Amino acid sequence: MLLEGKVAVVTGASRGIGRAIAEDLAAHGAAVVINYNASADAAEEVVAGIKANGGRATAVQADVSQFDQAQTLIKTALDSYGQIDILVNNAGTTRDKLLLMMKEADWDTVLDTNLKSVFNCCKAVARPMIRRKQGGRIINISSVAALVGQAGQANYAASKAGVIGFTKSLAKEVGSRQITVNAVTPGFFPTALTAVLPEDMVNTSLEYIPLGRWGELSEVAYLVSFLASDKAAYITGQVISVDGGLAM
Repeated sequence: MLLEGKVAVVTGASRGIGRAIAEDLAAHGAAVVINYNASADAAEEVVAGIKANGGRATAVQADVSQFDQAQTLIKTALDSYGQIDILVNNAGTTRDKLLLMMKEADWDTVLDTNLKSVFNCCKAVARPMIRRKQGGRIINISSVAALVGQAGQANYAASKAGVIGFTKSLAKEVGSRQITVNAVTPGFFPTALTAVLPEDMVNTSLEYIPLGRWGELSEVAYLVSFLASDKAAYITGQVISVDGGLAM
């Protein structure tokens, strides 16, 4: 069991990539705090599935784009399990529009959910990790959009590019405490966010992916579990793409 005895917090874990990550972390032995904002039933379904497979999990509601709620999430996890070894910042949303049509609220919502939430959760977890003196793992889920851009996603691409800059900076700040911080940039995967893409965009995307297919959620989850493990103790400040070669 790669992560036996570890405790992980995964934001936005009730569906999509976050759910796959939470399930894989649990399968490798970690106790997992399933964070969700509005999808209570879906989050409890993830918890039930993990427990049915012999794992440990708890669902905790928090809008991590709000500083106080992110603090409460981390406190609840610490109160429940006594430690946090792994933080996966996965919460995200889109409000796709061309810049000329984009409203200020579209920009603010995406930046708060995708980028500010990373600051909020890392701020809350850093001190407990440092005080415990056992190191730690922080994995931030960015996007291929941060690397190549995408028309109609200026807000999303900017937020995910910000995650990369934040990751590299924090990695330098906490590296001496044996806390690693890495970013993962997924390409196209079947999630609720990509389900709304027009069919022509889906077909066009395949033309630019050297492997000729979209990814499977498990392919992101496997990487995150590795980065969360002791086997990745010498990897920090890195941006690792899981995109079939799209951003190559």
